[in-house]
Amino acid sequence: MFLIYPEGNFIEASRDEPFLQIGETKYGKPILVRALEYQMNFQQVVKLLLVSFDSTLRTNLSVGLPIDYCDFESNKLEIRKQLRIEKNNQYFAMLSDSWGESLKKAVAGLPNFEFKK
Repeated sequence: MFLIYPEGNFIEASRDEPFLQIGETKYGKPILVRALEYQMNFQQVVKLLLVSFDSTLRTNLSVGLPIDYCDFESNKLEIRKQLRIEKNNQYFAMLSDSWGESLKKAVAGLPNFEFKK
C-alpha cells in the first residue's frame, strides 16, 4: 500500500511503517505510533484505531462522526465488511469512556515529577 503525495513522492506501508494515515494526524497518530505492534490481532488493531479516532474527535472540533469502516482482502477489491459508527454507537461510547478513565489511571500511577533545588 502506498500514500502518494501531490508532489509525486510517496510512503510505502511496510513492517517498519505498518500504517498510512491521511487527514488529521497530529492527535490520533501518536497513539498508533506508541501502541501498534506488528503481531496484534485484528480485534486489537480495530480497538486501537477507534481509540486513535476518539482522541482526534475529542481534540479537534472540525472532526466528527460518523466513522466509516470497510474491510477487504489483500489483492481483491471486494468489500467483505462495512460499518458506520454514528453518534449513538454504544460500543464506541463505552470505548471512549473506558479509554479516558484508563488514561487518567495510567497518569496517576506514574512517578511524580520533582523539581530539583
